[in-house]
Formats: sequence, structure tokens, C-alpha cells
Amino acid sequence: MSERQLALWDPSNFEEPIALQEMDTSNGVLLPFYDPDSSVVYLCGKGDSSIRYFEITTEAPYVHYLSTFSSKEPQRGMGFMPKRGLDVSKCEIARFYKLHERKCEPIVMTVPRKSDLFQDDLYPDTPGPEPALEADDWFAGQTADPLLVSLRDGYVPVKNRELKVTKKNILDNKPPTAPRRSYSSCDSGFSRVTLEDLLEEIKCLRGIVESQEKRISNLENQLHVLSNGTD
Repeated sequence: MSERQLALWDPSNFEEPIALQEMDTSNGVLLPFYDPDSSVVYLCGKGDSSIRYFEITTEAPYVHYLSTFSSKEPQRGMGFMPKRGLDVSKCEIARFYKLHERKCEPIVMTVPRKSDLFQDDLYPDTPGPEPALEADDWFAGQTADPLLVSLRDGYVPVKNRELKVTKKNILDNKPPTAPRRSYSSCDSGFSRVTLEDLLEEIKCLRGIVESQEKRISNLENQLHVLSNGTD
């Protein structure tokens, strides 16, 4: 159950993979990162101390082992920099961020080149941040290829796009909430006449309580006299 494999599947046929690579035996989860520009898939396993990478081709055997990057400390997690964030002047083809117990270590993979010029073969046009479709178009079943950008002059971030909401928010259908009542003043919904009636009723209740207290006190005195006479 702990055997790890790399499989390549045809999206139109999931009966069996078109290529299968036996990796190793481990309980660590493999984290795949794919670079469509170079057709290279990187495999990083939790708890491993290595990064293995393979080239994907359209001809059999489809998956070709390239090499392994090894380090001393095991990784707790791994992040992958998008192609737009790489330094093209240093011929970076991939950059990882390896999570240790107490730090995050950048791992840079480069292709050595003598020339300082832009390497077209390493950096074909790559998908940019601009969406090819709006969300409503995608939900309607439309499809489109990603909008590509060139990295020849480095990545230039686009301006912030204005958020447009075309569908009505379901929260707009919430029933109106009752306004909060404030008790800090006489404007709390009570009329002046009602307030005066309440004050008058409180005054009457206070008088009743005082008279009852007097009666109870008299009864206690009588009980005390009777108790002394009996003794």
C-alpha cells in the first residue's frame, strides 16, 4: 500500500494509464509540479530530501527520467514559482520553496549557458495573468486557450482589473432585518402618555409594597407579644 508510482493518463480513456513509472516505497505523499513550457514534471515527496524530474513526450514511452536533486534535510512541504517569476537573465527554469521545520529554503534550477542573451528555447511564451474567459462564459460551456505573454523583457504586471459582478447576489434576497431598538432615550417607541402610565403604575406598586411591609411588621409584633404571653 505504500508503493509510490508516477502514471500518465489519457483524458479520453481512464481504463488504464499509457505510462507507469515505479518510484519507491514510502508513506510520504508525492507533490507533482508540471511545467507545460518545458514538458517537465517535478515530483517532491513529503518527508523526502530529493526532487525527481521527468520529461513528458508525445511518443512512447512518454515518460523519461531526467535527474534527481538531493539535499540533506527532509522537506515538510514544497512551493513552486510560476514561470513569470523566474530570473531569465540567470537561465532559471524552475524555482522551489522548500519548507523546513524552522525556515523556507529557495531551490533554484538553472540551465548553464555561456551567452547572456535571452534564451528563446528555454522561455517560450507562457500563460499570463489575464483570463481568456470570464467566469460566466466558462459556466456557459465556452472554452479558450490561455493568453500568452513573452518573458523577453521580464514580467511586467498588469493593472488591477475592476471586479464586475453580473449575477445578482443571493444575499440580496435576505428578508429585511428589524431595526434595533434603542433604550437610551424616550424615542424607543414608547409615547409620552405610555411612559407616564408606567411611572404611575410603578408608584402605585411601590405604595402597595410599603403598606404590605407595615402590615407584616405589625403582624410580627403581635406574634412576638403572643409568644411572650404564652411563655
